[in-house]
Amino acid sequence: MTEASKPSLSVVIPMFNEIDNVAPMVARVHEGLADYEGQWELLVVDDGSTDGTPQALYKESEQYGSHVRVVELRRNFGQTAAMQAGIDEARGELIATLDGDLQNDPADIPRMVDHLIEKDLDLLTGWRKNRKDDLVLRKIPSRIANRLIGKITGVRINDYGCSLKIYRSSVIKQVRLYGEMHRFIPAWVAAVVPPSRIGEIVVSHNARVAGESKYGISRTFRVILDLLSVYFFMRYRARPGHFFGSIGLALGSVGGALLAYLGFLKIFLGEDIGTRPLFLIAVVFVIAALQFLTTGVLSELISRTYFESSQRQQYAIYNRQGDCEESGSCWAEPGQKRSADSTADNTTSDNNTENS
Repeated sequence: MTEASKPSLSVVIPMFNEIDNVAPMVARVHEGLADYEGQWELLVVDDGSTDGTPQALYKESEQYGSHVRVVELRRNFGQTAAMQAGIDEARGELIATLDGDLQNDPADIPRMVDHLIEKDLDLLTGWRKNRKDDLVLRKIPSRIANRLIGKITGVRINDYGCSLKIYRSSVIKQVRLYGEMHRFIPAWVAAVVPPSRIGEIVVSHNARVAGESKYGISRTFRVILDLLSVYFFMRYRARPGHFFGSIGLALGSVGGALLAYLGFLKIFLGEDIGTRPLFLIAVVFVIAALQFLTTGVLSELISRTYFESSQRQQYAIYNRQGDCEESGSCWAEPGQKRSADSTADNTTSDNNTENS
């Protein structure tokens, strides 16, 4: 690569039972990246397809060359796992992900790369502004989910569900994707970099012409459950005791206040409180508070064990200034002053010399 060329690029595409889209997809990627001024590779992950998709992918790889790589999973693990497998195998400085159903246009990738470099971003996600999907089953639930996710996570973008994204490899490889968390990648990336380094750009969107969609209205309910997990991990991953402890303290305060009120009625007014529903509610609140507080302590122990055993840090360094090998010394000499003071002293010394 020359100095004027673009960063190396890995295009990651997960596919599941998309045999009719294999050949058109590979051809469209080559057409879209024909003028890309840099090295690139196409990495297709077959997620346990049963319709002959892997065989079709191997055929395309033999036809186009070794830069078309196929990663075949042993069974169907889901889109998130397939995307993570592709990211792990990617070798480029930048990683682009998109769906294999040809609804995303690979021709948008070079323009997105230019925008990411120009704006100095770590993640650039596509916005399907003119989306070619069903209004009731796809568009309306997606809009509601995007607003809800943005409000809870603090990363406000218009289209969380668009798979067409460009990442810096050094950033996305710090993020591990589990379950069905590919929908919340911008939120996970925001745990590593500030939201200001996450951007969005309008991309084209095409209607599906072959194969069947793997999504349905039931996805809405799974998104809500996953969103709760995202909210917890973004804010309390390193301090889960604060989450459970705050709930425990709130319940304990209410339960304690109720018991104090009932105790006053029993001691000073002589009322019978044993059969009152309020007494049962107060006891349940206190017991629940103890359980939440205990859970908080145990979760803190688990969190500390996780960070220590996996040698993971609670922070991520963006840039590091100073290198012992380059500078030659990492220590200040005894009596060494600040450079500004040293400059001032040298200037004073020079002036005294001239006056003399």
